Amino acid sequence: MPSRLNPIDMAKYVSARRALDYVEDGMRIGLGTGSTAAWMVRCLGEMVREDGFRITGVPTSTRTAHLAREVGVPIASLEDVKWLDLTIDGADEFDPDLNLIKGGGGALLQEKIVATASDMMVVITDASKNVDTLGAFPLPVEVIPFGWQTTKALIEESLIGMDVGGRSVTLRLNRDAPYRTDEGNLILDLHLRRIGNPRQLSLVLNQMPGVVENGLFLDICDVVVVGASDGSVEVRDINNGTVVTEQVDMQDDDNIFVRVSE
Repeated sequence: MPSRLNPIDMAKYVSARRALDYVEDGMRIGLGTGSTAAWMVRCLGEMVREDGFRITGVPTSTRTAHLAREVGVPIASLEDVKWLDLTIDGADEFDPDLNLIKGGGGALLQEKIVATASDMMVVITDASKNVDTLGAFPLPVEVIPFGWQTTKALIEESLIGMDVGGRSVTLRLNRDAPYRTDEGNLILDLHLRRIGNPRQLSLVLNQMPGVVENGLFLDICDVVVVGASDGSVEVRDINNGTVVTEQVDMQDDDNIFVRVSE
């Protein structure tokens, strides 16, 4: 039952559950990466198994691909499907214009490719990710391993002229070794505290030799679904200019909670 979840997981779950209202039979769907997106994939598997939905999922990481197979969601590569109807993913931060910071889970490159190859992007999250100005969460920048120290120095130098609140740059680690993305690249985390001009920063970073992609998702997200522990959600639609509060009905969700708790 839903009471088995702690408040944080409940908020993540209800946002994921509400986002699936955008799913239609026959859709090609981008499957995000992270703890909130994992709830969405589990719920999508339930729709496939119990309701007979025919969908094709395009995972944004090996972790998501493994989970999709585990719960029965058919998957394909982006090369196979070419274009997507919908992508559902989480975010590390979002601002009033639904601009995002993503990449805390290390899958920002595939996430951005999949999101931009979709007719619609829905972000599922909780209220803690809502900020007035992006930057409190460290901005991930994926870089190639060759010459990464030089790339890091170039980024640090470029930040001197940027409208940011901090300029510390660190190499992301996995225990004692550098963290590696699915593509074998490294991630530099930019501890900026505040990003005054995200567009300028994104442009400067992506023009730098050695940088593959950055975690600023600008003008990509269409809808943010913000879940709460009481089962309510706030749906923010940037295209319609609407903010609606709803209650998610969870009375038929026994199966998924039993599976998760086992």
